[in-house]
Amino acid sequence: MAEKSPSLATQAYHTIKENILNLTYPPGMVLTEAMLTKELEMSRSPVRTAIQMLQVEGLIVSDYYKSMTVKEITDKDINEIYQLRELLEGAAFRQIFTSGRYEEYSYRIEEKVVRMCAAAGDLYEWEIADTAMHMEIISIFDNDRINRIYENNLSELIRIGQYSIRNGMRISRTNDNLKKMISYMRKGNYEKAFEILKNDHFGTGRNTALKMH
Repeated sequence: MAEKSPSLATQAYHTIKENILNLTYPPGMVLTEAMLTKELEMSRSPVRTAIQMLQVEGLIVSDYYKSMTVKEITDKDINEIYQLRELLEGAAFRQIFTSGRYEEYSYRIEEKVVRMCAAAGDLYEWEIADTAMHMEIISIFDNDRINRIYENNLSELIRIGQYSIRNGMRISRTNDNLKKMISYMRKGNYEKAFEILKNDHFGTGRNTALKMH
């Protein structure tokens, strides 16, 4: 039996969402049904359904006058996201070492870093790979609720991460530092490994993202 192809509304949803996440539609951009139907070459009905789905996710917001815009990213959003990451990933990274699984996780994280290196020429794809690397770190908790918290914030993480790169966080340097982090993990050196994660992904990432405003 042939697989059922996705509905037009689902196709429209995925296309519009990717355009928001890869910043083709940047924060604050005004969207209209007419514009989207023309770009997607679809009728209004599936586009309208897709818009409603993205409004539920919070990626598209409407004001009193029904004007639609891509959700802005505020300094408060950036600070809250990075505070969440530092709390959860900091605890996860510590547990990787206290549980004695640092060598295992060095290989698991290395697999994600290889993907990041392969995607170095594509900002959006690199950020997707980077997000997968961070999800790998928190997988040590084996906690579905924590995974859902991260998944609920993925759209913001991906958009904010791209602004970090655009504002000075260098992909090649980050990739090289992650390779060093993996090397320290193999040796069981928590302090040196965590220092790289903290400086690169919590400090530099947040500070460069904040430059977007």
